[in-house]
Amino acid sequence: MTQHLSEADVRGIAEYTRIGLDAEEVVAMTADLNAIIDSLAPITEFDLDGVEPTFHPIGDLSNVMRDDEVCGSFTQEVALENAPKQEDGSFLIPSILGEGGDR
Repeated sequence: MTQHLSEADVRGIAEYTRIGLDAEEVVAMTADLNAIIDSLAPITEFDLDGVEPTFHPIGDLSNVMRDDEVCGSFTQEVALENAPKQEDGSFLIPSILGEGGDR
């Protein structure tokens, strides 16, 4: 197994990410991370000549959101017309916590 990361590298990463590792965990993590990096070695064998790099998996996708349009809205009275319960211009809904009742 190739030594890509040293124990000092792993300690630095752990400190940066605020993960507390003791000496035994640093040794184990160093071995694990080096094994993971070794497992990615086959990726380097692909022939990528002429392949354009992409920065988004869908390519040239741009913002597909519609433009904001100002339109009319409901008045408070219209919004409350079909409310089963209301009080002081607000919806009353069943309580899901505590003693029950409407809130």
